[in-house]
Amino acid sequence: MAVSLAACTATTTTHQHRCTQVSVMRANGADGVLWLPVQESMGESNIRILADNQQLELVRVRLAKDSIDYYVPYELNRWGDRDLVLEIRTWLPDTARREAMVCWDAITTNSTLAGQFNARRAAETDRYRLRYHHSPAFGWMNDPNGMFYDEATGVWHLYYQHNPYGAMWGNMHWAHSTSRDLLHWEHQPIAIRPTALGTIFSGSAVIDRNNTSGFGENALVAIFTVEGESQKQAIGYSLDGGLSFTQYAGNPVLSDTIADFRDPKVFWDEQTQRWVMVLACQQEMRFYASDNLKDWTYLSRFGEGYGCHDGVWECPDLIKVQGDNSQFAIHDSQCTKESKWVLLCNINPGGPFGGSATQYFVGDWNGKEFTIHNAQCTNSKWLDYGMDHYATVTYHNAPEDRVVAQGWMSNWLYANDLPTGLYRSQNTITRDLSLYIDDKGEYRVAVKPSPENDALCGETVEQPTEACVIDVQMDNGQRTKDNGQMLITLSNDKGEKVVMTLDVRKKTFSMDRRHSGDCSFSKHFAAVTTTPLFVERPSYKVRLFIDRCSIEAFDSEGAWAMTNLVFPSEPYNHLEVQGGTATIYNSKI
Repeated sequence: MAVSLAACTATTTTHQHRCTQVSVMRANGADGVLWLPVQESMGESNIRILADNQQLELVRVRLAKDSIDYYVPYELNRWGDRDLVLEIRTWLPDTARREAMVCWDAITTNSTLAGQFNARRAAETDRYRLRYHHSPAFGWMNDPNGMFYDEATGVWHLYYQHNPYGAMWGNMHWAHSTSRDLLHWEHQPIAIRPTALGTIFSGSAVIDRNNTSGFGENALVAIFTVEGESQKQAIGYSLDGGLSFTQYAGNPVLSDTIADFRDPKVFWDEQTQRWVMVLACQQEMRFYASDNLKDWTYLSRFGEGYGCHDGVWECPDLIKVQGDNSQFAIHDSQCTKESKWVLLCNINPGGPFGGSATQYFVGDWNGKEFTIHNAQCTNSKWLDYGMDHYATVTYHNAPEDRVVAQGWMSNWLYANDLPTGLYRSQNTITRDLSLYIDDKGEYRVAVKPSPENDALCGETVEQPTEACVIDVQMDNGQRTKDNGQMLITLSNDKGEKVVMTLDVRKKTFSMDRRHSGDCSFSKHFAAVTTTPLFVERPSYKVRLFIDRCSIEAFDSEGAWAMTNLVFPSEPYNHLEVQGGTATIYNSKI
């Protein structure tokens, strides 16, 4: 092993019956990658990376005490051929001995050893690794960030909240993946790392076509929250198409004294010819304006008296959404050609079935203020009625003026506990948003799978596979029968099942995952989720996207969507439909 444990170790006992233990390691950037053993049940240890009497970086890792869950890599070679000091601070019960921690003998630069260990762990849980959804190669992922489409290359860019040092939340970076079809994703190097100001929380990115910032023509400018002693907004710029960023020397560009002050979403406002930022501030959204992305002026706020306030408001987005005249061809009364502004507002907790969810408001934006369309409508409207759809924002610069959204497919109630091993979390498939009018005459956002997802549909098969698309059509006469229901049951040979019910009398669609497989990791996971149908029709059709541990259900015309994770011990390989017929397409991916 190229690293060595120095002899100096200090121990200090605290009043909570824990002791602080400090150990020092020496290494060199030429040693390549340092593999750190993780035990998720442990608290975080602090590792200060030092060189030339200066701190280069601080990372937090759940170092293994009793057993190793997996290894995570720390790239020593990022610092070049420099002598490095690693000061490692751990907290243990005062009865524990530092020497008893297994990590000290397990820390290594042997990539083969760590790789073989991780491969054994992956074999135990990779049955849940999604095939056509985006997920991190390893480590933790939450909110999608900075998403944009580069029309010059035809590439979609997805940044996301990432912990490279464990599969639980912490050490927030912006990781980066790219795709040409929104189905096949390629992992890129980490794009934005923490600085002395703090770790990198959520935000957005814009193409600065007119060089308003002075960073260069068509520079990609990222706007993000930095979490240190407080939350503040910072910017960075990329001149290589988003692969790497230089953080602005004048950061932060916006700060405040409140605790929750984060997740900036920025767009170019055509009517005022300036940049507008929407910022989540506790339980309201605030709006700011700038001519150069550096100097921001407060405009207005929105939130009091509207929607759900059972948790903190997060991850906003303000987008102009067009009515789709073909959306509800069956009922012209539901069609609209109007465009409205939609304010996405993610909230945690406060979701309709517990934990985190995405609510939205339909209204108008005059360049300074957002006003809700129907002043009497104060109830929440939810973009998705499942338990696993959060932090949803849209892609900047999507082609053909499309509004393309993507969310984090998890829930803060149990996100850190999912049984997926070396990585945790995944993103939803992308969805195109438009407007329609429901049976009560209210504007709603129509949510349909992006057309790129149609490419998943391969040959038709008799029974579901671990990755497939299923179209279910209600029998025309079923709505007039006694129960007025269509039942869809996915099951496997172990008796694990998910039951979905479309009830035209109650005007609801529900998904029951209480017997779907492993629910043991959280008391909140076994649940039934339900959505109103919103639009009454002579006939209904549901499209299901199945991918190993996820089910995404959509009304065929976009009236509602529902996203839920499931963890069956083996894939669902049986489908039963009562009151309808199904066509199953095996996934091409």
